[in-house]
Amino acid sequence: MRSAMMRRGPLLAALCATAVLAGCASGKAEAEAEAARIAAEAAALAARTPPPINLNQGVAQDAAVYLAFAHEIAAIRGGFENPEAIQAALRQGSAYDPGQISRGMVAYASIVALQSPTFVAGVNQYGVNPTGRQKMIADIVADPRTASYMPGAADAAGLIMAALDADIDALSAAANSVENDAYAIQADGRRSWAIAHITDRVTRLEGAKALSGQTMLPSAAESARLFAAAHRGSGLAVPGGRRPRQPPYPPVVTNALALAALAALGAAGEDAHANTAALQSEPTSRNCLNESKLNLYQCLAASRPSYEDMFCVGRHIVRDLATCTRSAALPPATITVSDPVVVSPLPPSIVTAPFDPPRTAPVSPTQQLNIGTGAPIQRSAPPG
Repeated sequence: MRSAMMRRGPLLAALCATAVLAGCASGKAEAEAEAARIAAEAAALAARTPPPINLNQGVAQDAAVYLAFAHEIAAIRGGFENPEAIQAALRQGSAYDPGQISRGMVAYASIVALQSPTFVAGVNQYGVNPTGRQKMIADIVADPRTASYMPGAADAAGLIMAALDADIDALSAAANSVENDAYAIQADGRRSWAIAHITDRVTRLEGAKALSGQTMLPSAAESARLFAAAHRGSGLAVPGGRRPRQPPYPPVVTNALALAALAALGAAGEDAHANTAALQSEPTSRNCLNESKLNLYQCLAASRPSYEDMFCVGRHIVRDLATCTRSAALPPATITVSDPVVVSPLPPSIVTAPFDPPRTAPVSPTQQLNIGTGAPIQRSAPPG
């Protein structure tokens, strides 16, 4: 009996080991199946979740250049105390490249658009399906106006126009201050040097042209602030209370909405510089600023005394920046004419007074009036 039990021992142990191994294999298979199921659910959820906002650093840097320059120029005021102060304002206002400011304007406007939760949510509707997302990206690249008709675009357009309108108002106030001072300086205590002719007019003109070709460098802190605001959807103090605007939009707004939509679809990152650069290229504002430069050079070429240079600064630097921004970013003013109002259904009555001719002394037959002087002409009586 004992020997039989001893013979069965190894067999029972083997059977137990086999059962344990079978149980382990079954448990492993179940664990692998559960992991695969979880991975599949996560992939399906990820496919239904829109990508995070993705905007490259270059857009934020261009926006920082525009914003810094617009604020610097809007801070210029009249009340110049000497000719050098006028020349310093001229150098400051000349030192910009029209193309760089134009690109920066679109870049800043796109970051403002991303501050609209309504617009970002509207764009995200097209980002939940990978196939639909790629099609929408292709449509926007092919025709930027596509983004103008996406849900929430009217709200984002209103934010853009409000932000740029605030810049325009600040620039217009600065232009008024400088231009008015150009007239006032001719009559106050500064007149002696204000009317004196500038000694080296050619050098200052060539200096303005040289400064216009320089590339402006962005502030690292301002670029980082704008970059963070774009990805968070908050952080910019944009004016509120602007009513939504319906399409079609001015060129800067159209391109900015398209750029913001690509960012909301995750398609404006560091691998999309070609698309973002194309949208930042906006000819209306760029051509206007180029023309402003030519007008500035002509103004400086014709200017003689310092107060005329002051007028060149106010008109062709400060005011032109406001005018070019307005023409490219805001809709034209609408003029409404009301229906004619009839004051009275009856024609006006005419009342005549009785004719009462003036009484004058009779003219003698021997007198005639001189038509030129009205004095009587004396003639002798006809011979008898």
